[in-house]
Amino acid sequence: MKRKKHGPADIWCPYCGRKAELRSASYVYGEKSIKPERHLYVCSGYPAYCDAYVGAHEHNLMPLGTMADGELRHLRIEAHYALDAVWKRGYMTRKGAYVWLANKMNLREKDMHIGLFSYYCCQESIRICRELLVEREKKGGDYCRKTEHRTRHCAPAGIR
Repeated sequence: MKRKKHGPADIWCPYCGRKAELRSASYVYGEKSIKPERHLYVCSGYPAYCDAYVGAHEHNLMPLGTMADGELRHLRIEAHYALDAVWKRGYMTRKGAYVWLANKMNLREKDMHIGLFSYYCCQESIRICRELLVEREKKGGDYCRKTEHRTRHCAPAGIR
């Protein structure tokens, strides 16, 4: 059975209460946007009154998470960096890292989506991931499946 294609969703800004509008990414990022064909749900008060927006799925235009202001978007990026470091250093698979973090945070797997995280959840996920990275580094790192070396040799330069 073929999936029904969704249209734009009705989204309201959690910061100012205005309705969000579906816009091309170039509306926020300018003409030099890396992917100008992508879409965002942008608060109708953007940029004068509110800076909240969220990306949209390419295939069905549903939101990728919840609308976020600049500070929350930054925290979500940091949470992704921290979680990505766990699996990119070979400590677990990507899926395993998401399941591990969901368990550490007492979340259901289906709720383990950083695009839905609040400020607090982002801060907690960053803290939990960094604790694991520090603990593993103290033990000399683990084996990295990608390069067949100890992880300190294949890990990115610093812990974000």
